[in-house]
Amino acid sequence: WEPPATVYGRGHRGVDLAAPAGTPVRAVAAGRVSFAGRVAGKPVVSVELTGTDLRTTYEPVTASVEKGAMVTAGEVVGAVEPTGSHCPAACVHWGLRRGETYLDPLSLLPPWLLRTGPSRLLPVLGVPLPT
Repeated sequence: WEPPATVYGRGHRGVDLAAPAGTPVRAVAAGRVSFAGRVAGKPVVSVELTGTDLRTTYEPVTASVEKGAMVTAGEVVGAVEPTGSHCPAACVHWGLRRGETYLDPLSLLPPWLLRTGPSRLLPVLGVPLPT
């Protein structure tokens, strides 16, 4: 997660979660599907979270829900695509926005969940390692 300095600036607007192709992707919270389709050739599912001004995005995920559908927390919204990601292996790019502002999607998770073990970070391709 690295927010962009400007609207079109460089950054990583979410987190990457390793998952084999075909893995079911579940909604992090209840909400309404605001988009289920392709963006720049990649399958994307977006969910507006109930009672908030937040929207989560999952890609590359082939939708199993339609735009306008209401989903519950933990409900399957799609499946991980085998290709179309910027990760070296299959993964889900999970994003979070409030209006036009990108937020760290991990902030939606309870702190106890984030302390259960080491994170598996994927390499950033094309960026030199710090010396």
